[in-house]
Amino acid sequence: MVSRSRGRAGRRGWLRSLVKLAVLVALVPVVLTLLYLPPFVHPVSTLMVKDLVTFSGYDRRWVPLDEVAPVLAHSVIMSEDGQFCSHPGVDLAELRAVVNDALAGEGARGASTITMQTVKNLFLWQKPFTTLRKGIELPLAVYVDLVMPKRRIMEIYLNVAEWGPGIYGIEAAAQHHFGVPAAKLTRRQAALLAVTLPNPQARNPAKPGPGLRRLGNLIERRAARSGGYVGCLKPSRS
Repeated sequence: MVSRSRGRAGRRGWLRSLVKLAVLVALVPVVLTLLYLPPFVHPVSTLMVKDLVTFSGYDRRWVPLDEVAPVLAHSVIMSEDGQFCSHPGVDLAELRAVVNDALAGEGARGASTITMQTVKNLFLWQKPFTTLRKGIELPLAVYVDLVMPKRRIMEIYLNVAEWGPGIYGIEAAAQHHFGVPAAKLTRRQAALLAVTLPNPQARNPAKPGPGLRRLGNLIERRAARSGGYVGCLKPSRS
């Protein structure tokens, strides 16, 4: 009886330790999000950390959102997340559509918002266990959207997104692919960079194939008519 009691007590102790560890891990992105609010803080992504740990190296040059051609951010919104300015970090309508498609046995499609992608880049892993990661992304994205202005979310996203092997952030991407600073990107260059984001390992905006050119044409037209879809990126007037 004594040994059984000790065994149960030991298991309860391990369980408490695991719960405490899980709470501490969950608090890390919550605290880091608050630390990332000031504009002078330049966060890095988990992929950038991986490149550092594996001695692969990377190119990232932080640039404020005000020094990025507006058409680039507009193109990214129209390509990646048209409701970025209006949803609370998660596009509920798109999420419901994805769930309904899955229940109907139809092929899966993405419902990841820019905020969710920012959360993934900053705090989470890429693959495997994608379903588990998505379950963590959703509440974190709502939290980040609640405490962080949309302009700051976009600024961080554009500075940590991957645009090619070892190329992170829009300034490094603009220089690498087109030889210009992010502030000087044309509408065409911005559209091609935006449609590269879903698969930066395979897509090259400087050498687009026919499919990428067609996508670029579409996003270029959408960005030109973005209007109210990008209103949250306007600088606030003091």
